[in-house]
Amino acid sequence: MKHPSQYKNQHVVVLGLAKSGVSVAKLFHKLGAIVTVNDQKERHLCPEADELDALGVSVICGGHPDGLITEETSLVVKNPGIPYTSPPVRQAVELGLDVVTEVEVAYLLSPAPIIGITGSNGKTTTTTWIGDLLEAAHCNPILAGNIGTPLCEAAQTASADQWIVAELSSFQLKGTQQFRPRVSLLLNVVETHLDYHGGMDDYIASKANLFANQTDEDTAVLNADDSVCLAMMESGMIKASILPFSTTKPLAYGICIEPPFPEDLSAPTDEEERYIVWRDREGITHSILPVSELGIPGRHNAANALAAIGACLAVGVDLESLAAPLREFKGVEHRLEYVCEHDGVTYYNNSKATNPTATIIALRSFAGNIILIAGGLDRGSDYMELLPHFRDQLKAVVALGETRNKIARVAELAGLTDIRIVEPEEDAEHALQLAVREAASIAKPGDIVLLSPACASWDMFKSYEQRGRIFKQSAHKL
Repeated sequence: MKHPSQYKNQHVVVLGLAKSGVSVAKLFHKLGAIVTVNDQKERHLCPEADELDALGVSVICGGHPDGLITEETSLVVKNPGIPYTSPPVRQAVELGLDVVTEVEVAYLLSPAPIIGITGSNGKTTTTTWIGDLLEAAHCNPILAGNIGTPLCEAAQTASADQWIVAELSSFQLKGTQQFRPRVSLLLNVVETHLDYHGGMDDYIASKANLFANQTDEDTAVLNADDSVCLAMMESGMIKASILPFSTTKPLAYGICIEPPFPEDLSAPTDEEERYIVWRDREGITHSILPVSELGIPGRHNAANALAAIGACLAVGVDLESLAAPLREFKGVEHRLEYVCEHDGVTYYNNSKATNPTATIIALRSFAGNIILIAGGLDRGSDYMELLPHFRDQLKAVVALGETRNKIARVAELAGLTDIRIVEPEEDAEHALQLAVREAASIAKPGDIVLLSPACASWDMFKSYEQRGRIFKQSAHKL
């Protein structure tokens, strides 16, 4: 696409409202484009429409009308979640029009360099951590993208001496053409969003767009423990200077953990002290801090910390300034979030764990003595993958939601003797409060009460955020 300023008096169609759609529409309207915004939802479900109407932007809700995309259309900016099979997107592609996401628009507009973070897991934690590290180093970062602030909004307020730290999804990256972050991070790649991408090839290619326009003046931070990342590093496709990180192997150059964690995630971790180290181009090893001193627990968070350190080193942050904010970081809400301590029992909110894999990762973050609160929307899983982790790490289970009996059955097969089931109530908040009180009644000093449901929240709550906040309120009221 052209620079956004070059669309004056030209027709721009924005597909999808929400925060990013409103931001893009306002931007092009301010630049003099003829903007039409279209959302498939009915008008009463689009509260943002009134704001755009008041500015004189044309808003069409309730479906995709004929004639929305024509030969007069110069650009289509789509919400990342709208699939490429959607009729207006297909029509735009057939007409040879540029179809982009907000990421492309923001990049062309921004005077500030961009740090782009993507991956199947850990994006929000790593993005937030980088923001904290850069803030501590007085770099005045702006966090944007999937993390909250629309990128177009950040691009319009940024200055050349700032850094935009952007969490990016595969959906966003698929709609880029010229996007070139100064620093790119690929944390990991696992099978997900295949209904959107149609297969792993398209998913990986969309992630790889992060590096497509980088040059040897830029930096690409990649996970040397991930097979997809490793294949990209070895393929020669990445032109940027590669900065690897690893939790499981020593690196001749990069950020790693020494001694490394075992590659087998199911293997027990010994008690030996491990250190995060940076090995520079001259092979000199710089110790940063012990892994045990990181502000949030877990091997996966150690990997996130390594990636965040890599981004900061690429920006030019002094190594000595990193240890303190690495210790002080307490995580992101609902992602293994420390809540409080009562009578020697520690409470953690991991409501974002909406599938068994996320719960397994959380359980591996602690040595044991866990009372787990789990259960939620029933999507047909039997949850048997949780069995060995229940057997090895749990003291008790409190099960609720549609899957309560399935979770309890796995706990029973794992040999647990303290299994509590919270039966459904009309008041979902009260049911979760009961679950917290049940867990507290079991717990002894030194134990951990962990909300990590392994299920979506929609059987009882509007969102995992609502579920997590009620858990936190309940823990604080004990």
